[in-house]
Amino acid sequence: MMNLDTAHLASLFEHATEGIILSNSRGEITIINPAAERMFQYEAAEVIGKPIEILIPQRFLSVHSKQREAFYELPQNRVMGSGRDLFGKRSDGSEIPVEVSLSFYKRGTEMFVTAFIVDITHRKSIEQNMLQQRAELEKMTNDMRKLNAQLEVKVEERTLILKEALQKLEQSQKELHEALNKEKQLSEIKSQFVSIASHEFRTPLSTVLSSASLLSKYRTTEEQPKRDRHIAKIKDAVKNLNDILDDFLSLGKLEENKVEVHADQFSLEEFLEEILEEMKPLEKTGQHISVLHEGSACVHSDKRLLKNIIINLLANAIKFSAENTPIDIWTKTHSSYFEITIKDRGIGISKEDQQQLFSSFFRGRNAVNIQGTGLGLHIIKRYADLLKGTIQINSILGEGTTVTVTIPVTH
Repeated sequence: MMNLDTAHLASLFEHATEGIILSNSRGEITIINPAAERMFQYEAAEVIGKPIEILIPQRFLSVHSKQREAFYELPQNRVMGSGRDLFGKRSDGSEIPVEVSLSFYKRGTEMFVTAFIVDITHRKSIEQNMLQQRAELEKMTNDMRKLNAQLEVKVEERTLILKEALQKLEQSQKELHEALNKEKQLSEIKSQFVSIASHEFRTPLSTVLSSASLLSKYRTTEEQPKRDRHIAKIKDAVKNLNDILDDFLSLGKLEENKVEVHADQFSLEEFLEEILEEMKPLEKTGQHISVLHEGSACVHSDKRLLKNIIINLLANAIKFSAENTPIDIWTKTHSSYFEITIKDRGIGISKEDQQQLFSSFFRGRNAVNIQGTGLGLHIIKRYADLLKGTIQINSILGEGTTVTVTIPVTH
């Protein structure tokens, strides 16, 4: 049984593809297998009894001797691939890269070290090729960077042209998408305009026609009150038509970016008095607008845009409130901004409708029977945006609406 095991071990030693070298405690080679002979190009007789350093390149001898002594003082098995770059020396003095694993055993008092050696020339060649390719790639990258730098100056090479072409294509697609969206929105606005205009213009025009027709019948002095009543109706109808046209014209200017901001300093108190005077003809019976101010008397902003915002808000408060109901205005000035709050006790706005209040031509479901274009709040929002301001609306259906406009002060 022992002879069979010995035969197997001998066969394993002889036919192993790894180099196997056994050295004693003095570092002398005692056994070398055929694979190691081929690897180092030595016959066994040439190295048996020789120090292991015969297989070490001259430049590593001093380091190797110290490492070998340290290993014998504190022996421990070491597997291959420990991270060291190792080289062996052939009989002709040429070097080969190797991987070495070490194991040791003792026979009696003497220690023997077995070195398993793999020639990694092919692997190193592959690694070298990879390093070379990486270096070439880095060089190509650097060359490309230099080329790109030159292309930025010359603006002639294909890479930059392609980049610009792609950017232009992307921009064109973006512009086309925006144009299509604008066209779609414009088409919807036109459709809404035709529908609303035909409806809103029809009622005041009918009033003008009918009142004008009736006026011609009242010719005597005694019928003057009747004439005055119809003249008042015509005036109201014409004013309504004028308001509708103002809304459409304002929207047109906003859409064409023709509205500019021109800030100036003015007295807020005098400014509000002028507005309230203009709004008096619109007030319903018993309606009263009260004003409460806090802070400095003057503000610095675009008076024209601010007036349009307040007039639109007050017109809505009057229109959607019943007779004999109050309307409150609170103004507050700060060093960096001022606020205008208008509160009515009118029909209010539902939660669902509040989500779309600033959309063009939008009318609340409880306001469809009240005259209007649905452009007021949309225009107010656009004016507030031009002034870098914000609008906050709090409303309860059937109880009223509070609108707060905050405008930063310009200097």
